[in-house]
Formats: sequence, structure tokens, C-alpha cells
Amino acid sequence: MKIASFFAGVGGIDKGFEMAGFETVYANEIDEYASKTFKSNFDSELEVADIANVSEHNIPEFDMLVAGFPCQAFSVAGYRKGFADERGNVFFELLRIIAERNPSIVFLENVKNLVGHDGGNTFNVILEALSLYGYTVKHQVLNACEYGNVPQNRERIYIVGFRDEKMAEKFYFPNPTQLSTKLEDVINFDVEQDEKYYYRPEKCAFYDKLEESITGSHTIYQWRRQYVRENKSNVCPTLTANMGTGGHNVPLIYTPFGIRKLTPRECFNIQGFPKDFVLPELSNTRLYKQAGNSVVVPVIHRIAENIKLAINQTNSLVLQGSKN
Repeated sequence: MKIASFFAGVGGIDKGFEMAGFETVYANEIDEYASKTFKSNFDSELEVADIANVSEHNIPEFDMLVAGFPCQAFSVAGYRKGFADERGNVFFELLRIIAERNPSIVFLENVKNLVGHDGGNTFNVILEALSLYGYTVKHQVLNACEYGNVPQNRERIYIVGFRDEKMAEKFYFPNPTQLSTKLEDVINFDVEQDEKYYYRPEKCAFYDKLEESITGSHTIYQWRRQYVRENKSNVCPTLTANMGTGGHNVPLIYTPFGIRKLTPRECFNIQGFPKDFVLPELSNTRLYKQAGNSVVVPVIHRIAENIKLAINQTNSLVLQGSKN
């Protein structure tokens, strides 16, 4: 099936679906730096623009719409009055394209808090709108360390809508899987990195507190404004877009060469991107932001495999029915 991807970022969702045999034929992303990373890894048509300026008529033919869209508030009352009251909200821009192009499947990813956002109104409107446009919807919150074999505590809500009700019946979210990937598989604890990643007494006002608390190897720590917290679950806390700032909540590790933050490549590793995923010549701050804003690729891959299975099973039933 052919995919149109919105809020594509660096292409994490696209990479997961590509690994399952799908093809992204069109992508849209507003950020020029994320777009540069996307273009370094995909040959798909990429439109660098605000989704509000994307014409639903100019997108190539596609079967599935995917989007990791930002979460914005909107009123239930406004929605029921019509789209005019909700212009500028990105979900309704997606809905505009869905309404015009009628993709067979819609796949959406968002932060876990979307479920309770605005007292649950936001999530309910999304489900109601997809149902109104003919989709049977399934959704589930999945944690990367439980469903992606990735050592990161990262919970996200995944929403899958099918126009074909029988296909929806065949689709199930993946079962939990054992976490066998260790932190040392994705982080180079024993390899010296560029000096800019290290915390030193002369550069860090709270270095004495780091030195006192960060003593164990092959685990993750965080500076929590006033104290150091060790993550004893042997996974990395949720990566965020501000990991390059050196401030609050940045993951830190103890190495033979000193205390340091993660490198951008290690952050992409912890998001489950393939080792050959290209990181272009951009500032580290941009790359940290891109990694933190992206998705856990193996979780997407597993969901995509189950979507493919539901498609194949449904098509097989149709074929059997036509023979009978």
C-alpha cells in the first residue's frame, strides 16, 4: 500500500512502515531541518510546507494516511458547529485531507496524554470525527520497552482507523515482547566521545553533585534541578527535544572518560532507528530535537506488520468468496 505521511519529521513512522513493506509516496513536514534528515534517507516526494497550505488535490494517489501530529486543544462545541470554528488546528487539517481523499487506512501517533487532554474532549472528538467519516477505529497506549524491544520508557497512543470493517476486525495491536536489548547495545559507554559531550568541573556549576551521585556504569542518570536521579529500571527515560541543552532532565551516563550526555546518534539508537539511518550535517541541537520529537521505529514496525496481516487476511477472504 502507498502512504501519504504528514508531520513526517525525520521519517520514523515511514521507516517503520517501510520495514513492513509499505511505500511512502508523499510526505509533508514544515521544519526545514527535519526535512533535510528525511531527504537524506527517503526518495519520497517531500513537500516542505505548513499543512494548512497543502492542497489535498495535489497529493499523489495513496492508500493510507499516517501522521504523528501535535496535540492541540479544540472545543467539542466548536467542532459540532463545523470546521470554520477550528481553522488552524492541525487535526482538522488532517481531517480535511481525509475527507477529500478517503484513504483506506488512517494511522495516528501522539503522546499518551492525548487521551486525557482537555478532560478527554480532544481524544473523543478525534474518535468521533474518524467514525463520522466511515472509519472503524482501534487505539492503544504502548510503551517502547514493552512492545518495541527498545530500552526506553516511552508511552504513546496509537490510533488505527479502517474503512473496511472486516479489516478492522482482523487487526490487533501487537502483544508485549521481552526486552532483550540492553543500554550498552545502544550507548557507547566504553568509547571516548568528543569532549563537548562531557561535564567538567570548570564548565558545570553543579558538577560536585553529579560526581557524588553518578558512579555506576551502564545505567542512566538525570539531573533533576537540585539532585541526581538514577533510573534503576535499566531503561532510558523518555527522550525529549531539549536533550542537547544540558539542563533539566537530560539523560547522563558514567564512563571511563567522565560523565557525559548522550550523543545524537545514541539518541536515534534509543529510538530504534537502523544503524545506517543517515544523520546529515546539522547542529547537535537540531539532531537532539529531531530524535526527541520522533517515534520508536520498532513499535511502528510491529503495528505495521499487524496492519499488513489484517489486509492480507481480508483480501484472502474476499478472494475465497469470489471463487465460491
